[in-house]
Amino acid sequence: MNIHGKKILLGITGGIAAYKACELLRILQKRGAEVRVVMTREAAKFVGETTFAALSNFPVYVETATADSKPFQHIDYPRWADIYIVAPCSATSLARFAIGTGEEPVSLCFLAMQGEKWVVPAMNSVMYKAAAVQRNLETLKSWGVKVIEPACGYLACGEEGMGKFPEPLDIADAIEFSGSKTQTLLISIGRTEEEIDPVRYISNRSSGKTGAAIAREFLRNGWRVIAVCGKMEATLPKQCEIVPVQSAESMNKAVLKMQPQANVIVHCAAVADYSPKTASSQKIKNSKTVKNLELKENPNILKNTIKNKAKNQKIIAFALETENSLKNAQKKLKESNADILIVNTPTSGKGGFNKDTVEFGFLTPKKLNTTLTHNTKEALASTLLELIK
Repeated sequence: MNIHGKKILLGITGGIAAYKACELLRILQKRGAEVRVVMTREAAKFVGETTFAALSNFPVYVETATADSKPFQHIDYPRWADIYIVAPCSATSLARFAIGTGEEPVSLCFLAMQGEKWVVPAMNSVMYKAAAVQRNLETLKSWGVKVIEPACGYLACGEEGMGKFPEPLDIADAIEFSGSKTQTLLISIGRTEEEIDPVRYISNRSSGKTGAAIAREFLRNGWRVIAVCGKMEATLPKQCEIVPVQSAESMNKAVLKMQPQANVIVHCAAVADYSPKTASSQKIKNSKTVKNLELKENPNILKNTIKNKAKNQKIIAFALETENSLKNAQKKLKESNADILIVNTPTSGKGGFNKDTVEFGFLTPKKLNTTLTHNTKEALASTLLELIK
């Protein structure tokens, strides 16, 4: 579900995790959502409503009447919202939701909300595992309420266990990347490493940021994403199905194994063209004496997937170029028979390796010319999805 333009009502109940709701609100806003806040009296003891009013730029619905209060806020706020998420959600509020009582603003809004509802429980692990709490969660799930399970970790009371409020970024991802997955993207990301000995390898500078941006864009638009990942600095959402690999050979095997499941395949990984013919099991001593390293050619993963391409399957390739970008990319597109080729110049300007921007353009068999644009890697991902559509 793309939350850009969505109206989200954020319910906050009593608990130390209430302070993390500030960060969650900001993340939702950065992703293009409009957010309003409703709070219990207990939540306002941890973080005052003035804080959330300033962050959301809208009056907060609280139990205590204010000059901004209206008599039907418990109807108006849920009616305005597309999504209602209660984060953090206390054991008390879970019980109120499950038995249908409207005792304060958060539970009143829960009763009145006709759209999508989410809860994020946060409490001590003993409370979370209690039979009554688990029964209430199962009841809510049976009604279609979506539950984001708490994390394991260090709790406010000093203990460790299940019940920790998840990271706000993970909560936002869970909402944005929810929904039915009717189509599948298979994407290779990161870089391969070809072992010379236990401490040395052949590799490159790819950070994986472009691939991660593509994975996120497809996830938020309802795609299942299988990511075959080499080494990289970028992080992927937990909603990706991640297949870790190291070498070009292992990436080739993983991609071909997953290919039958994919509607679209994006070859975004930077794959080493060659690897050592033999890898030493021990560190090579005094490497300055090694004048020659005998190499062998690695599998061409792009050509292998095109060879096994199914009907209606789309295959997208990348051409990383540092000179004669368009000419070299056109040649690669013709030789590979890819459906779309993305030419990028990561050494140009301020963008590129491990940065958030890059210079890029798109080629297809029917459009062999393009103008390179310097933009964010998220913009590249969005343009790719539109081309595929």
